[in-house]
Amino acid sequence: MKCIYVAGHNGLVGQALVRKLSARPDIKLLVAERSELDLLDQQAVYHFFKQHKIDEVYLAAAKVGGILANRDLPADFIYQNLQIACNVIHAAYQSDVTKLLNLGSSCIYPRLAIQPMSEESLLAGHLEPTNEPYAIAKIAAIKLCESYYRQHGCDFRSVMPTNLYGPYDNFHPIHSHVIPALMQRFHLAKRNNEPQLSVWGTGKVRREFLYVDDLAQACMHLMDMDTARFWALVSPMQSHINIGCGSDISIAELARTMAEITGYSGTIHFDTSKPDGTPRKWLDSSLLFSTGWRPQTDLLTGLDKTY
Repeated sequence: MKCIYVAGHNGLVGQALVRKLSARPDIKLLVAERSELDLLDQQAVYHFFKQHKIDEVYLAAAKVGGILANRDLPADFIYQNLQIACNVIHAAYQSDVTKLLNLGSSCIYPRLAIQPMSEESLLAGHLEPTNEPYAIAKIAAIKLCESYYRQHGCDFRSVMPTNLYGPYDNFHPIHSHVIPALMQRFHLAKRNNEPQLSVWGTGKVRREFLYVDDLAQACMHLMDMDTARFWALVSPMQSHINIGCGSDISIAELARTMAEITGYSGTIHFDTSKPDGTPRKWLDSSLLFSTGWRPQTDLLTGLDKTY
């Protein structure tokens, strides 16, 4: 049986990966609670990898958050994400792990990148200022995987998911991403019979959203590819693959859909004094789609499942 370690198994992505991987009879799944393994501790990570004979790694551990969290905690976001990536990727190299999949974020692309954003857009322009420290850490993780392949022949792959949502997301009222934040606020507004609900920004910016179980299936699909096929898809200098659903939606449309899902019937107000973030984030997933994979969950169904 293959021993597969999922780093960050309690997060949104990690839990989806565990759900999907645990259904496979040929896999011995390995996870570790934060009390057992601190991924910020280099020596602890090294000893953990030496202790267990790990064949494959899914690196889904990260410090994540929305616009406000990134604005208020930039040092935490860049330091912790850099440290996690360095520790896990280097330990995988030292322990002769066969394959590693590093999960990044679509915020790695320039703020004004041509839409939809292809893999070639990386480092082609200025990043979105509201999450630049986090994005730089994620870019560094891609380059780590790329460099270990080029120098050592390590089959360390990277994927760039679009905005994700689904069960067990972070529903923190301040530091969560747009879908869980809106879902909680619409739910509370309905419960409290609030006549009006305020949404940050103009509502005009557009985002692409992918149900997290679809992401997990895409990750497994790419990890199941043999080494020659995967690296024939990409190149040593552009080693990551986008994972999106192929379409986007405005925040105003999302808010109206959220009202429908939660049953909220009040007025939606857009607070233009608050930041919008990047004008549009829509990934070009044609490289992934060329391998035969497609998402199975439409936005309305996914939101309903999540709620």
